[in-house]
Amino acid sequence: MAKIILTVLELLLSIALIVIVLLQSGKSAGLSGSIAGGAETFFGKYKGRTLDAMLGRYTWIIAAAFFVVSVLLFLVIK
Repeated sequence: MAKIILTVLELLLSIALIVIVLLQSGKSAGLSGSIAGGAETFFGKYKGRTLDAMLGRYTWIIAAAFFVVSVLLFLVIK
């Protein structure tokens, strides 16, 4: 039973990770890629509240959960 639950959780986490990574913009797609220097320092104080920062944080959380579930799934199958 644990194997089935972990497998479904692994599948859902992998789909969520793919979707979140695809939603993120590239390094040069943001404001810093089109306007160099001044705009980045002007908008720098709001950098932690942007959508890209939030998606980056969610990527780390889901990736860590994916890693933990992968290890648990390996231990259950073994």
